[in-house]
Amino acid sequence: MLDPLNDPLKSRFGEPAKFLPVVFILGQIGFLWFVYMFYHCLPQLQHDSFASFNKAWTEIVLFNCASVMLLVCYAKSIFAHPGTIPDREEVGHSEWEYVPQEIRNRSADALGLSIQETKKSGERRHCKWCAKYKPDRCHHCRVCRMCILKMDHHCPWIYNCVGFGNHKYFFLLLLYAVITTHIIIWTMSETLKTSVDAKTPFLQMFLLLFGETLASFLGLLSTLFFCFHIWLMLKSMTTIEFCEKSMKRTGYDSSAYDRGFYGNIRTVLGENPLFWLLPVCPPLGDGLAFSSFEDTPLRLSCDMEAGSKSEKKPKNQSRKRTGAAGTGECTGSDASGQDSESAEEKAPEAKAGGSGGLRIL
Repeated sequence: MLDPLNDPLKSRFGEPAKFLPVVFILGQIGFLWFVYMFYHCLPQLQHDSFASFNKAWTEIVLFNCASVMLLVCYAKSIFAHPGTIPDREEVGHSEWEYVPQEIRNRSADALGLSIQETKKSGERRHCKWCAKYKPDRCHHCRVCRMCILKMDHHCPWIYNCVGFGNHKYFFLLLLYAVITTHIIIWTMSETLKTSVDAKTPFLQMFLLLFGETLASFLGLLSTLFFCFHIWLMLKSMTTIEFCEKSMKRTGYDSSAYDRGFYGNIRTVLGENPLFWLLPVCPPLGDGLAFSSFEDTPLRLSCDMEAGSKSEKKPKNQSRKRTGAAGTGECTGSDASGQDSESAEEKAPEAKAGGSGGLRIL
């Protein structure tokens, strides 16, 4: 079995029909670029006004720079592997290999029933399709047919999963999509107003109107989606973790992987703030282990203070900060339908997890 990380692109993208959403997005990008450049910017360069000439060149430079960054981030989101559980040949040991075993209960056999071995207390999560143990925040994607490290969601528009390896590129893709669409919306509106004239050719007026409408629609969607991902980043959550039932029970103000405001940004955009807005220098780590907080005196003192207060409360009231939120180890963590564990496997694990079910590897 070949490792997806080392597979050629032919095997990774072996279903051409799934490229249709990508072609659709590229067509929209090309159409908006054509309309903005040839029906808004270039006509302004023909004006005799010096202010109009400078304004046109400023818009051309800003728009094309944002468009280039958009295409680069889009390409990286597609071709960058989101990360998967390594094979034994890569890491040199069989720590992630899972060998399933079946144990029959004698009393069940006597009744003519057969049951599979369920998870005991403390046993790690595993994927029955990949036959490997799952690291924290790892989920199986049935579309990509592999386990994805720190899986956020599967996105058909990039023909890829959003995971540890390409999360930054997807986040920047949303950022530059917001920038380019808003540039079109707020600068081309003046040209659209002047084009509503009997002397304006119908095709030009139609393209300007359709381009402005399409940019407004895409701008609204991308802005809302980008704001949601900013909130997820600051909360140190993924989309799957946001949808888990355990998060709905404990509340969205706490996350098992919270590292503070600055630390949460670094886990997505990388260590160096100078490269946060560039599709380079992804966050450090291998996607197999995650720390829950920054080792700073301020953070540690806050945690110690919170711990001293929680000792005075009953155990059932102090679960909010210590629950296994985001690990996929609680019952109902498969709300997204992409985790590989069955309901029979989750029930005993939830009993074993309790308030201390989270284990940072």
